Amino acid sequence: MTVAAEDGAAAAGPLAGVRVVELAGIGPGPFAAMVLADLGADVVRVDRPGGAGLRIDPDYDLANRNKRSVLLDLKAEGSVAAVLDLVERADILIEGYRPGVTEKLGLGPEDCLARNPRLVYGRMTGWGQEGPLARTAGHDIGYIAVTGALSMIGAADGPPIAPANLLGDYAGGSLYLVIGVLAALQHARAGGPGQVVDAAIVDGTAHLTSAIHGMMAAGGWRDQRGTNLLDGGCPFYGTYETADGGYMAVGPLERKFYAEFIELLGIADQAPARDDFDNWAALRTAIADRFKQRGREEWTAVFSASDACVAPVLSLREAPAHPHLAARSTFVDHGGITQPAPAPRFSATPGAVRRAPVRPGADTAEVARDWGVTSLVEGNPSGTSGTS
Repeated sequence: MTVAAEDGAAAAGPLAGVRVVELAGIGPGPFAAMVLADLGADVVRVDRPGGAGLRIDPDYDLANRNKRSVLLDLKAEGSVAAVLDLVERADILIEGYRPGVTEKLGLGPEDCLARNPRLVYGRMTGWGQEGPLARTAGHDIGYIAVTGALSMIGAADGPPIAPANLLGDYAGGSLYLVIGVLAALQHARAGGPGQVVDAAIVDGTAHLTSAIHGMMAAGGWRDQRGTNLLDGGCPFYGTYETADGGYMAVGPLERKFYAEFIELLGIADQAPARDDFDNWAALRTAIADRFKQRGREEWTAVFSASDACVAPVLSLREAPAHPHLAARSTFVDHGGITQPAPAPRFSATPGAVRRAPVRPGADTAEVARDWGVTSLVEGNPSGTSGTS
């Protein structure tokens, strides 16, 4: 289970007691640190004057929930020493700068591991730490483009469609960084040395396509979008518009589920044989025409609780009210914001939303006290002494 708790509540979750230093950045690094914080880690975000987050009100930057923040100008005297004092007491460090930047600051792997040989040093980049493009700028869409993942998304007769930045930044980036630092932490706690985790979005995204590469090698996947079983090429795995302009997602791949689908849809006596590829266009038309006869909510009621593998396509605002998600508390309300709850769930050590998104520098004095790092507030003009 997951819960929403009062701000400042004691850390819970399977990572309670794990200390993480996050050098502030944007995108996949902060999200990875949020995942660790959701699971109970004490994440201290090192913000810099001027900010490094999204250009929105910090109160709404959910990637910074469950964290604490100190404010340090890493180019000012004493600030790097203060970060190294935090590193000495940390289990994990996360940074998302271009290769070589932390080394120039005096916070590279060698500097940090010299202070804390058991430290797990997590590096989050798009291109990785080496390679021809390692030091160039990039964004999610370029990373998923060169791995082949983007080429699979979209209609056969249209251009590739970017799936927001979920596939590269967060699936291929953040979650692989989380996997990496937790695996390295397990190794260090078993007596091994600390180490550097090089989490590149191109590596993670490519790894996500492993099963597709296997299918392609076996002749079961065409290297052309919109022509395969799972990419919209199949008439019983895709989306269909309803009479009111909504959409239904259809996916009854197994025969018994498909039989229930066409029966409930009302085309069992007219649908072309599903195994006849030459009739797939006609089958798609029959399904599409039928869905256009009713609205989304009507079709939702028809397929509700069935094994036909059909679901309404909900918007982001609609999703929290879906009966199944509501029953599971997949979304929670905290600090006036409806947001996804921590995932996955743990029976003995549930995660929780404990703190609202942190404001830069809000917890400097509190962290200095809890971590025993007086250099955060003594002789450090760039820090603040506020508390959350």
